[in-house]
Amino acid sequence: MALGWKLVIDSANAPALADFWAAALDYEVEDPSALIERLLAAGHVGEEAVAEHRGRKIFRGYAAIRHPEDPYDEISGVGHGRRLLFQDVPEGKAGKNRLHVDIHGEPGGLEKLVTRLEGLGATRVREVDHGPAGHWWVLLDPEGNEFCAT
Repeated sequence: MALGWKLVIDSANAPALADFWAAALDYEVEDPSALIERLLAAGHVGEEAVAEHRGRKIFRGYAAIRHPEDPYDEISGVGHGRRLLFQDVPEGKAGKNRLHVDIHGEPGGLEKLVTRLEGLGATRVREVDHGPAGHWWVLLDPEGNEFCAT
């Protein structure tokens, strides 16, 4: 039996980083506003736990994205499949990532993919050429996290 999972990524600005990765991966930003409205109305959370981003209520310091074809809970907006959760942390990034995302483009479309990612806020770091194994680009997301485009 496959286990459920989500990848949690520390961030300085969770909503902005979620927007970047949603656009980069063609995922959807989760919308927890209906759940938040219910929690606020019931007194289970206070206004200090809530922020607004792009006209939606979000939990302060958190944002998530999900694959558009995966199931999700319509009340909470939480995905039940491929999902990334971004959470704000007080400390900044201190070194090289030990885990990173690889984004695979169409065959022969690496330059187009990298250019699109740069348009979203990524920065090219270096091109890697492994001969017959292929080549790819190492990039940084807007917060300096490494990832690869292949």
